[in-house]
Amino acid sequence: MQIFTYILLGFLVVCAISVSLSKNLLNSILIFMSYSLIMSVIWILLESPDLAITEAAVGAGITSILFFITLKKIHAIVETDKDEEAADTEALTADEKTAAVSGQAAELSETGQGEKKDE
Repeated sequence: MQIFTYILLGFLVVCAISVSLSKNLLNSILIFMSYSLIMSVIWILLESPDLAITEAAVGAGITSILFFITLKKIHAIVETDKDEEAADTEALTADEKTAAVSGQAAELSETGQGEKKDE
């Protein structure tokens, strides 16, 4: 049982460091939730179930919900989705770019706009 406690304490340290180094707010909230849940398990191992229930309810429950609502109100979650969509559209492969350019060239040659006129 001592080994399990040390493993949980190691996870607590990893969660604490990673939440402070994370640049994405949503990831930070999720790491904070896991920190709180691990802490509630440690409280159970220390035979303090009242603190464990409080930590799980307040730390992982209510506080995380308030953080999610705050992110939604400041539009931090929506901006992340828009950034991913922009990155997806910019990440065209070379084959897709070549196909798009050759398709435009074929359309121009069919309409006669791509030919040079001799005067």
